[in-house]
Amino acid sequence: MPLGHIMRLDLEKIALEYIVPCLHEVGFCYLDNFLGEVVGDCVLERVKQLHYNGALRDGQLAGPRAGVSKRHLRGDQITWIGGNEEGCEAINFLLSLIDRLVLYCGSRLGKYYVKERSKAMVACYPGNGTGYVRHVDNPNGDGRCITCIYYLNKNWDAKLHGGVLRIFPEGKSFVADVEPIFDRLLFFWSDRRNPHEVQPSYATRYAMTVWYFDAEERAEAKKKFRNLTRKTED
Repeated sequence: MPLGHIMRLDLEKIALEYIVPCLHEVGFCYLDNFLGEVVGDCVLERVKQLHYNGALRDGQLAGPRAGVSKRHLRGDQITWIGGNEEGCEAINFLLSLIDRLVLYCGSRLGKYYVKERSKAMVACYPGNGTGYVRHVDNPNGDGRCITCIYYLNKNWDAKLHGGVLRIFPEGKSFVADVEPIFDRLLFFWSDRRNPHEVQPSYATRYAMTVWYFDAEERAEAKKKFRNLTRKTED
């Protein structure tokens, strides 16, 4: 039974005894062998199909350069998946498990109250030495509080292939290097506590990212955006 591995995972225990303490102590954590080989393969195959069918587009830069694609700063190609699309059942299943983990974290995430998340961003670095320069996912209070990345790269050798996600935890004397290996699930705070970069990749590198929103900050960000839009129209 291919789902046996997942059914044995106690998601509530993982959330409360591992994810929550790690986020509060160091700001990030990851789980290996999350889906297991069989289900992880299903997700990988769907992501490869999206790539080969030309569904991915150059990632855009946020902030003052919003909407601009500059390959030397950000070299990934992306698409957005809700999980309900045809053929995306395995992705939908993965997202439902991550949702449950975050839900179990609940009120233990400090000031955050999570009610919603983004769609999943499927990303591919094509392996020509492209990466993503050091940046913060949410530098300006857009509502994102937790970044969650699922990696899909079999037989990844960081010495050979590069592609390491390097986190620079704020106020800490160390950096954290996370290799993008198959079936690894990474969590970290999305704000200025975790600047990070994707180091140049020399092999095709796949990942899927979702962002969870703090309800209050998200509502405030939407309000600011509406006010800004009205002023522009006036």
